[in-house]
Amino acid sequence: MMSDLDEAIELHRAALLLYPSGHSDRSKSLNNLAASLRDRFQQRGMMSDLDEAIELHRAALLLRPSGHSDRSMSLNNLAISLRDRFLQRDMMSDLDEAIELHRAALLLRPSGHSDRSKSLNNLAISLRDRFQQRGMMSDLDEAIELHRAALLLYPSGHSDRSKSLNNLANSLQDRFRKRDVQSDLEEAFSVYSQLSYLSHAVSRIHLNAAKSWAASADIFNHPSALLAYKVALKSLDQQVALLSSSSHHFDVVRKAVSSLATDAFSCSVRRGALTTAVELVEQGRAVFWTQLARFRTSLDELSVSGDAGMVLAEEFKRLSFLLRNAFDQSEDQSPQIRQLTMQWDQVVSRVRLLPDFSCFLLPPLFSDLQKAAEDGPVIIVNASRRSCDALIIHSMGDPVYVPLDIKQAGVSEFSSEFQSLAQQFGSSDYQLTLVGILRKLWNDVVDPVVQALKESEVRPGSRIWWCPTAEFTLLPLHAAGPYEKGRDNLSDIYISSYTPTLATLVRARQQVSRDASSQHFVAIGQGNPVEGKELKCVAPELAVVARHVTPVISFTSLEDSNATVEGALDALNRNQWLHLACHGMPNRTQPFESSFAMRDGPLMIKDIIRSNSQNPQFAFLSACHTTVGDKKSPDESIHLAAAMQFCGFRSVIGSMWSVDDEVARQVVSTFYRKLIGDSKRLDCTGAAVALHKAVRSLRKKKIPLEQQIVFVHIGV
Repeated sequence: MMSDLDEAIELHRAALLLYPSGHSDRSKSLNNLAASLRDRFQQRGMMSDLDEAIELHRAALLLRPSGHSDRSMSLNNLAISLRDRFLQRDMMSDLDEAIELHRAALLLRPSGHSDRSKSLNNLAISLRDRFQQRGMMSDLDEAIELHRAALLLYPSGHSDRSKSLNNLANSLQDRFRKRDVQSDLEEAFSVYSQLSYLSHAVSRIHLNAAKSWAASADIFNHPSALLAYKVALKSLDQQVALLSSSSHHFDVVRKAVSSLATDAFSCSVRRGALTTAVELVEQGRAVFWTQLARFRTSLDELSVSGDAGMVLAEEFKRLSFLLRNAFDQSEDQSPQIRQLTMQWDQVVSRVRLLPDFSCFLLPPLFSDLQKAAEDGPVIIVNASRRSCDALIIHSMGDPVYVPLDIKQAGVSEFSSEFQSLAQQFGSSDYQLTLVGILRKLWNDVVDPVVQALKESEVRPGSRIWWCPTAEFTLLPLHAAGPYEKGRDNLSDIYISSYTPTLATLVRARQQVSRDASSQHFVAIGQGNPVEGKELKCVAPELAVVARHVTPVISFTSLEDSNATVEGALDALNRNQWLHLACHGMPNRTQPFESSFAMRDGPLMIKDIIRSNSQNPQFAFLSACHTTVGDKKSPDESIHLAAAMQFCGFRSVIGSMWSVDDEVARQVVSTFYRKLIGDSKRLDCTGAAVALHKAVRSLRKKKIPLEQQIVFVHIGV
């Protein structure tokens, strides 16, 4: 917390006043204040803090003359701060001075000194900086020799070894680009390959080094590229396992993930490794949800595998329950949560030692993921810096590759244009613009996929599932079409659903539907929330739901004063079927605070995560923006509909933008009538077809196009 750092600085200032010139501890006090000011500079970027830190380090160095035990530390601290200032102001004099100070510090840290490796590394980094400014090969040559020397002091298992490997590999690549000597490039990748053998607990630095390896191998088309992506994604998985019990860490996860999975997919496709592409993209997307889903893993097989399995299953359940309930608790609990996470990780490791459980909670193989396509093909649509591609996964055989004639920049531009347009829905005439976007989406992305589906003999009227990545997640793939007389749009050919990941769809398929007699349906309606305008159609909408479902299932409703945060959470825990009619409030910067507006406040995603639904089946989210997530990390799918799905609901209907009240009521009425049909029973696997029919019925009415395509189906 910045307030803690501000207070620390003021306390260091007060202490310094009590250590006047000549006091034996004055140099320590100067150093401590300088270190805290540098920390604050790194957080806030105020140059005045860094300038003051440099002057304080200079003063401390004067009090630590030749022979002083702390002189090398002062030389190092001043050099590091000067390099920080060089990186901000580009003053070569700061960098030159930093290099001379690092040289002086290194002389005071001879062979055997505990900090020699740090000094070697720091001097090498500054020399490489100077090479990048002045292009003097002697600086780069020296940096490489220093990095080699530092690496020798970081044996296998050392926590700083991965950083040292990365530094040396980057410098060798620099020299290859200048001199084109193949041995430098070969050595760089030989160095990188050592990242796959590290035995210590994976750190963020190790993850960054593995990502650097993957990016470099991809650029140079090196044979180690796929191995590099696998190592990076394995490191990511281990990092997320330690961070996923709090949304406070979401920024860390977001930076760690970046485009790793989509780049891995592209690299695999370009190398013809299509099943690997599916495995890798799955491993690096929705990583927060994937880890949270592990806390809900079914343990039936483990429990009956023997005494050891039964004990581990109970311990796993206990720790998973505690971790899920601890989600997003105060930062004060971080040490306890970290301890719980480590215990949970140890239990998982012990389970993997049991016969038949060696793959317990490991990332799924293609053969596991292919089960997602049991009831129809799943189409992964991927956007990456190097290529945009689609893969169609069928229930049998290898994936089918579909090249897309669009670049990532084009997808980003396309997505931004659509997001801007979506904000105007309901307030201006934009029909022609919308149709233009849907046509472009058809031509560039969807039509090539449809042609490939037809070639694979996927019959018209079949269900298909879209699994988009990156900016594709923000586009209405289900609504694409030529929008011309005599030509079919996608919705005339296939029935579209979405899934954020294949594993999510597999989990939903594996859940067994219980007999409807043991299931319960709740409709929650809040037309008068504490914040937000009144929704007059909520009561009529709930009446429509009640009329359709009461004859076939145990039904209750919560309305107005009863539709509170606590009431809704209690209903989530007790019911398998949910209809929610209220305001949806997306939060694009703090996605875990996206919420449904209840009478007494927001029902947030982080509250829903802590719910404990029993065999949930279906949720109809009749609210605005329920599939809108974090704009900086669309691949994480942190939105209201995904929260429902990852909490166990097998089938979910949500909205991509604002929903008109009256349109919602009409869709809801037709949807439940079609879902129940002549069978007089509820089956969540019929939701996509029922929604498809309900939406088609709107075409005959004078309803704006964007309201005809606003609802989407997610899941089975």
